[in-house]
Amino acid sequence: MKLGAFSVSLAVQDIEQSKLFYQKLGFEIIGGDQTQNWLIVRNGEHTIGLFQGMFDSNILTFNPGWDQSGKKLESYTDIRQLLKEFEAQGVEITHKSITGDSGPSSFSIKDPDGNAILIDQHV
Repeated sequence: MKLGAFSVSLAVQDIEQSKLFYQKLGFEIIGGDQTQNWLIVRNGEHTIGLFQGMFDSNILTFNPGWDQSGKKLESYTDIRQLLKEFEAQGVEITHKSITGDSGPSSFSIKDPDGNAILIDQHV
């Protein structure tokens, strides 16, 4: 089972202050739109999404089909297959937005401690 690229999506209070803080730690902005209250920052292979007013809590995020640099993988486990495998194992799906037989889709689960995990395929 290949879950793809991993990142942490942080629910931040002040996107400007968060951006400045992570830049001090060596993170560079690689995506997003601060006027829309979201940025993606990276330091080496470590990626963090900064989201103001979009989520109630922090989220662990996996992107099937992407490597850690956000480049499409030649081979990966499609999100629809991951969903089937999780459901077969009795993992509770808290939200799903699956469209068509291929392409972008997403679903969410929670770990036993209530931590949100987003499986978000963009390819």
